[in-house]
Amino acid sequence: MSLDIKALAITGAIGWGATLCVVGLLNLAFPGYGTSFLELSKSLFPGYHGPAGIGSVIVVTLYAALDGAVSGAIFGWLYNRFAGGGSKTGAA
Repeated sequence: MSLDIKALAITGAIGWGATLCVVGLLNLAFPGYGTSFLELSKSLFPGYHGPAGIGSVIVVTLYAALDGAVSGAIFGWLYNRFAGGGSKTGAA
């Protein structure tokens, strides 16, 4: 069985992007919520400068979506590479 790399990339982008978007929006609504998580994200994404407003939520969401897409694609590629991609043939 092989994994669909494109589907994994899209799923990773949506999942990770939505996670950081929701945490960022909740931080705007309830200051202090997820601050440590967003500070960690600040150290991971070079253009993100911490929870500061709606612009920073958009930036971290885009970075997270890109990160999730790349991570999903790499995971799918590695899985297919090492699992054999379901194309094992043998003498019968």
